[in-house]
Amino acid sequence: MLQSLAKTSVSKAALSGARRTISVQSLLHGSPEAKKAGDIEVQQHSRIVARGKYVHGFEVHRVQPGAIDEYKAAAEKYYVGIKDAPELHVKLTGSWETLVGQQDTFVHILEYENYAGFDKTTELIRTSDHAKAYKALLPYVTSRSTQLTQEFAFFPTAPPHAQGGIFELRNYQLKPGTLLEWENTWRRGIEARRKFIAPIGAWFSQVGRLHQVNHMWQYPSLEARKELREKAWQIDGWAETVSKTSQLTTHMDSFILLPLSYSTLK
Repeated sequence: MLQSLAKTSVSKAALSGARRTISVQSLLHGSPEAKKAGDIEVQQHSRIVARGKYVHGFEVHRVQPGAIDEYKAAAEKYYVGIKDAPELHVKLTGSWETLVGQQDTFVHILEYENYAGFDKTTELIRTSDHAKAYKALLPYVTSRSTQLTQEFAFFPTAPPHAQGGIFELRNYQLKPGTLLEWENTWRRGIEARRKFIAPIGAWFSQVGRLHQVNHMWQYPSLEARKELREKAWQIDGWAETVSKTSQLTTHMDSFILLPLSYSTLK
């Protein structure tokens, strides 16, 4: 992902300079200059850690407990409809329902052809019958949120498959300015996990809730999850990875998800 040690050193120096600029200019010139310097730093982080080819949109819906079946039917019509429309150039990474975690919550992940593709796809949806299908599911929704993310370069999203079992979506809220350090530490340590299970994907936020990392795993069962995670702890380096990354995190969540019938990952 980082193409050379020289580039890494230059990038770290640039990021360090950007952080100094934020501090000094905040004091001398106030927020506009500091904000500009901060934007530069975020862009540098993204160029270093991102795969860059796709943008993944996370859509999270909280649904009325008494309207779950109606919502599922309406959501299937909408998400299958846009997935099967070639002119939209959007892929459905997957759709899930929460089993453990925030109840009556559904997670949909869409893959766009970078930001230009997102702009084009959303504009086409707004002016098509797909917009009507989306509005049809809204009466069953109590709240919704969206987030645009990019893949970590070392962790591309898994292709569609049907292996069965459960999915775990883990969410980490990072301290501002620590994304590069988190990625560097996690990338080195993640091989301990790969020895036992292949990851589904890992993404960091670009628009929406910022300084956030999401990654997803698939297990045959919760018991299998427990056993595989325990094995990873026996591998040198994993405990150190967890210790270091936890220091960069303000809070974290874990959700157990079940794929919906039309999910491309199941």
